[in-house]
Amino acid sequence: MIKAKMFHSKQMICGFEISGHAQSGPHGHDLVCAAVSAVSFGAVNSLIKLCEIEPHVKQGGEGGFLKITLPQKLTEAQLQKAHTLLEGMLVSLETIENDYSEYIKILHS
Repeated sequence: MIKAKMFHSKQMICGFEISGHAQSGPHGHDLVCAAVSAVSFGAVNSLIKLCEIEPHVKQGGEGGFLKITLPQKLTEAQLQKAHTLLEGMLVSLETIENDYSEYIKILHS
């Protein structure tokens, strides 16, 4: 199962951690894993390009682990834009969770 943990600070999303494997299909044909990967890496790429920030990134060796946290010193505009992008990512993950709840669980901390 994939676990997506959203990190919050002052009612704003400040990062996330995704771990595990969906195992909803054979390796290379796992649609849930592909969807979660596309959504999460798309969010990271958007943070870098659109917010002009470098989030702190940790990845696991064989895949199945991605942790992103925002840097401490951001302008208010960067913070707002990053929060909006991360909220969009959360909406996409919730959509996946609604259809495939046996393969993905979203947690908040």
